[in-house]
Amino acid sequence: MSNLRVLVGVKRVIDYAVKIRVNASKTAVETSGVKHSMNPFDEIAVEEAVRLREKLGKDRIAEIIAVSCGPSKSQETLRTALAMGADRAIHVEVSEEDAASLQPLAVAKLFKAIAEKEKSNFIILGKQAIDDDSNQTGQMLAGLLNWPQTTFASSIEIGEDGSLKVKREIDGGHETLQTKIPAVVTTDLRLNEPRYASLPNIMKAKKKPLTKMTPSDLGVDVSPRLETIEVVEPPKRQGGGKVESVDELIDKLKNEKKII
Repeated sequence: MSNLRVLVGVKRVIDYAVKIRVNASKTAVETSGVKHSMNPFDEIAVEEAVRLREKLGKDRIAEIIAVSCGPSKSQETLRTALAMGADRAIHVEVSEEDAASLQPLAVAKLFKAIAEKEKSNFIILGKQAIDDDSNQTGQMLAGLLNWPQTTFASSIEIGEDGSLKVKREIDGGHETLQTKIPAVVTTDLRLNEPRYASLPNIMKAKKKPLTKMTPSDLGVDVSPRLETIEVVEPPKRQGGGKVESVDELIDKLKNEKKII
């Protein structure tokens, strides 16, 4: 199959190295003044799209389009994707408030509308975002498009006939699936190691096209279907203790902790 048009999802999230804090109103985690970056699984998705084109050539993969749904600062994340090798970007802009409540089904509907508008036939997403850990968008998107899906990919191969072979990690081993493009793929951690964007590519990324639109432009209602009642931190772990013998351990578990 020639002329693959690849959509890659990228999400702006709190950086993985930041210690998360709940905000004062206990409605969400604190995001003000906190470092953000591209979702790590989405970095892997961008890298894989670029590697596939490097392997198959531009005559097979015609275009790589990075897509992000979020506030205005999501454009920084899209520019990173462009510096990594994406050809152009689409930003579906929502307010900071709406972005905090943007849920997987709404994102899947936005991607479906963009895929149809751009005539895309291959979509690569990170398996989940590290902020909400939903792991739902790729599956929902495949369902809305009525395309086959291969999730948690650790290896991707595209055949000359448009066949798609994906190896995925499962409990106790690996599973290999084969299907046909068009398809939706979600990426796992061991698929690849994303490249660092070089300074020349960062400068080139500033000139690559970035299209802005809104959910209403795509005819999608992004109103949340779920309401967050309260966000609280997990209870602090209590310190451990030492015992002198197995008998003492059994006694504590039985009489003090009431575990056995």
